[in-house]
Amino acid sequence: MDRILIIDDDVALTELLAEILEAEAFSVDSVHRGEDGVRRALEGGYSLIVLDVMLPKMSGFEVLLAIREQSRVPVLMLTARGDPVDRVMGLQIGADDYLPKPFNERELIARIQAILRRTGGDVSRSASAIITSGDLQLDPAIREVKVNGRKPDLTTVEFDILKVLVKSAGEVVSRERLVIEGLGRPFSVLDRSVDNHVSSLRRKLGPGLDGTERIKTVRSVGYIYVPSPHAS
Repeated sequence: MDRILIIDDDVALTELLAEILEAEAFSVDSVHRGEDGVRRALEGGYSLIVLDVMLPKMSGFEVLLAIREQSRVPVLMLTARGDPVDRVMGLQIGADDYLPKPFNERELIARIQAILRRTGGDVSRSASAIITSGDLQLDPAIREVKVNGRKPDLTTVEFDILKVLVKSAGEVVSRERLVIEGLGRPFSVLDRSVDNHVSSLRRKLGPGLDGTERIKTVRSVGYIYVPSPHAS
C-alpha cells in the first residue's frame, strides 16, 4: 500500500483529502505545520507528499527546499488559484507536479497515480539500457542523467520528459506526446506545465558544448533535443 503524507494547515481539507485517498486504498498521514512536515517526510516510507504552498511560519516552498536537500520523494504541490508564479517556482525548486485549489478529486487521484507510475515503473523493467545522445547519458534503471560528466539534479517529471526527448533526439516531439508520455496525463491545450518543465530542464542541463540550447522550441508544435558532441 502506497503511503501519502499531506502537509496542509487546513484541518478540514486534510480530513477530506484523507477520506478521498483512503477510498483509493492509499495509507494517509497528515500534519499541519511545515516543520512537522519536513521531519515526517525525511523519516522516509512515503511514496508521495501532497504539500500546500500557503503554510504559516514555514512556507510550502521552504518545506520543499528542506525536503529536497535530503530526499527525492515525489511532491505534488497545492497552489491557491493556480497562481502561475507559484507553479513555476515550485517546479523550479523540485516539485513533481502541481494542482490549483479548488481541485477536482478525480484529477487529484489521476495526478497522484501518474506520478507514482513514473517514479515506480522504470527500475523494475528489464529494458533499461543506458540512452546516449552526444555528451548526455540517461540511465532509466537508476533514473540518473550525466551531462559531460556532470549530474544535474532533475525532478521525476523532468527526467521523464527528458527521456522522451532524448529517445527521439534530432526529431521534433509534440507537446501532446510530452504531456501524455512525460507527465502521464491527457493532453489539454490550456495546460502549460510541460513548458515550465522544459524551461527548468534547459536551465539545469545548460547549453551544449557549442553554446547553443540543447532543447529547441519548434513553434506551435513542440520541442526537439539537439545532441551536443562529446568533449574532445
